[in-house]
Amino acid sequence: MNEGQLLGSEKIGKLLMKFSIPCIISLVLNAVYNMVDQIFIGQGVGYLGNGATNVIFPLVQVATAIALMGRRRRRKSNQPVLRCRRKRKSI
Repeated sequence: MNEGQLLGSEKIGKLLMKFSIPCIISLVLNAVYNMVDQIFIGQGVGYLGNGATNVIFPLVQVATAIALMGRRRRRKSNQPVLRCRRKRKSI
């Protein structure tokens, strides 16, 4: 069963667990990475290094979000073309 059918027929609670658990794990790991990074930068460079990483962090998050949205748009834009080809073959 593909994800489109799964989203339409599966229970909400099960879907919530399936999609939210990986997201929560990635957010926690990202937060731990950033805390450890700040500790090492603070010890090595000092408060100016911590300030620099705090300024650039939101820009990195925005760039990551834009990159992920762009990848999803390409996938969705290809789907209607494939559907049209399948219909033509069946006719």
